[in-house]
Amino acid sequence: MAKDDSTQKQQFDRIANGNGFIAALDQSGGSTPKALGLYGVTEDAYSNDAEMFDEVQKMRARIIKAPDFDKNKILGAILFEKTMDNVIDGTPVATYLWESCGVVPFLKVDKGLDAEVNGAQMMKPMPELDALLARANDAGIFGTKMRSVVKEANVDGIKAVVAQQFEVGKQIAAAGLVPIIEPEVDINSPTKAEAEVLLKGEILKQLNALDGDTKVALKLTIPNEAGIYDDLADHAAVVRVVALSGGYSTDDACEKLSKNTKMIASFSRALTEGLNVAMSDDEYNAALGSNIGKIYQASL
Repeated sequence: MAKDDSTQKQQFDRIANGNGFIAALDQSGGSTPKALGLYGVTEDAYSNDAEMFDEVQKMRARIIKAPDFDKNKILGAILFEKTMDNVIDGTPVATYLWESCGVVPFLKVDKGLDAEVNGAQMMKPMPELDALLARANDAGIFGTKMRSVVKEANVDGIKAVVAQQFEVGKQIAAAGLVPIIEPEVDINSPTKAEAEVLLKGEILKQLNALDGDTKVALKLTIPNEAGIYDDLADHAAVVRVVALSGGYSTDDACEKLSKNTKMIASFSRALTEGLNVAMSDDEYNAALGSNIGKIYQASL
């Protein structure tokens, strides 16, 4: 389902102005065994990567088909590439999200992290990005997400991470998609608060240098100082500022997020906390519905 202009405008308005949050369903190859393990699917349940991704597709399809996973509380969902290429009940996942749930589809496009340099991990090169963006457009994807990690308050490391994020972001915007720029600050960093001040400054410089038509979203760790990112949320080039849970429990992440009135959630692990493959549908839907409700309230 390639997007037409009216769909694009409708989706843009939902992400920019809607009440709710963006669900992150984009664990990649490296983090999938851990995500499956937390869900109760142990490594002896699959014998190769193809079987592992079959298991994770079942997990994601169960989430997406749950009664509370809809436009009333969820604005968008970030998909892993293999999920975009898959189907739910015979319908391509991105199409299913929009047409059956009213949820705007995003795609994770990065290929993982490079080794740490200057207290930060930049993204690995993405030589096939243009081809992936073309496929995303054909699949009806609205925007993208890509992650770097800041581990300490190092000016050079933070500058390099933000510059790379915006360089790739401009390539994505030029392809007609809205990039979510994600320079995560590690919640365990001993210099987290200082790193967040430096990060905000670098992001503002890059936002101010964008041409007037380029729009981006930002995905940031919930900051130590509540409200520090309000200026970013108010910037003309920013569609929305979303928060990652970063390893906080659902309750902790929601409590911290609720103090940041211009950020909404984009949680992955906190969304699926407590879910287990062995649950009955009633148990499962109640647990997921409870998580969705908490995250939604914290995003208002």
